[in-house]
Amino acid sequence: MISQAPRTVPKRRRAPVDKTLLLIVALLLMFGLLCLFSATYYKAVAKGDALMEVKRQLFGIALGAALMFVTSRIHYPFWRDPRVVVGALIASFVLLVLVVIPGIGVYLNGSRRWLNIAGLSFQPSEAAKIASVLYLAATLSYRADQIHRFWRGIVPLLVVPALMFLLILEQPNLSTAGSIMIVALLMLLLAGAKWRHLGLLSVAGLIVGGVYAWIEPYRRERLLSFRDPFAQMSDEGYQLAQSLIAIGSGGLFGRGLGQGRQKFSYLPYPESDFIFAIVGEDFGLMGCLLVVTLFVAFAFAGMRIAVNAPDRYGCLLASGLTAMIAVQAFLNIGVVVGVLPTTGLPLPFFSAGGTSITLLMAAVGIVLNVSRSQQR
Repeated sequence: MISQAPRTVPKRRRAPVDKTLLLIVALLLMFGLLCLFSATYYKAVAKGDALMEVKRQLFGIALGAALMFVTSRIHYPFWRDPRVVVGALIASFVLLVLVVIPGIGVYLNGSRRWLNIAGLSFQPSEAAKIASVLYLAATLSYRADQIHRFWRGIVPLLVVPALMFLLILEQPNLSTAGSIMIVALLMLLLAGAKWRHLGLLSVAGLIVGGVYAWIEPYRRERLLSFRDPFAQMSDEGYQLAQSLIAIGSGGLFGRGLGQGRQKFSYLPYPESDFIFAIVGEDFGLMGCLLVVTLFVAFAFAGMRIAVNAPDRYGCLLASGLTAMIAVQAFLNIGVVVGVLPTTGLPLPFFSAGGTSITLLMAAVGIVLNVSRSQQR
């Protein structure tokens, strides 16, 4: 008898991820590290390690890359499971409540936005943004037939984001709270909600935000200072005025990497909320346009994945996570260039913050997994 060799069954190859989105994220991360090094070098040298903040950011990127690798391989319907969605919401609400409790939440610069666990500080609002997108994507995919109704369709869907909004306002953090509601409205728009309903909600949101900013004197001054920050250089307008000086002094091509002066204790928080001003001073208008172009390309790549998703849920999930990152980026840039009132919102992939960049990269991994199943 002639023995036959066992036939080998070819392994099923996993579909590739969207390489365009992956390349854009890699470029944003590299440019972000370069700008972070420039923004923190002066203060880091004084502390004995010129690369201190860059090393922290690299640790967050490494952890984020590991999570992105995992989430890009988890089939995206997993995030639709009610147990996953409810678990994410419960965890988010618990953390948001803990952070506003005196003695538990870390109080810094007039706000209580951080929790410190085992020596690691993180903002629960960053996780809440992702949980809100998971909830809306899952719920909108189930309740597609009710999206055209206002009281029975849209309003019940917004209860969870609205509760997050109120809890984050207690920190206080109007910019992050507002970004959650903006992304929620964009997802409702993509799901097919009527324009007049969304217009009504947008007007109501602007009124609530305006009243909230107006009732406290310091928030009122900050709201009004962006119109003429140089008239309030000694008060609320100082940070924005220094930011505009940094961008203006950069000219067309910038002073050069590390040659900017505003990070020498002139511009507050050059490594976080106002790192885009460092981009303008070091790399000039061309550098700013490059960063804006990369974020626009990110938004287009993410939305292309959403449009080509094989089902409604995949479309809503990819578009929601893409909008979450893109909205935050353009709100931050709008603040730094003086188009929007000054708020504390970091620039994705650029601002210092290990937890933030880790969660952002995990969210990108979910979008990449949707791209594995897209209809080409």
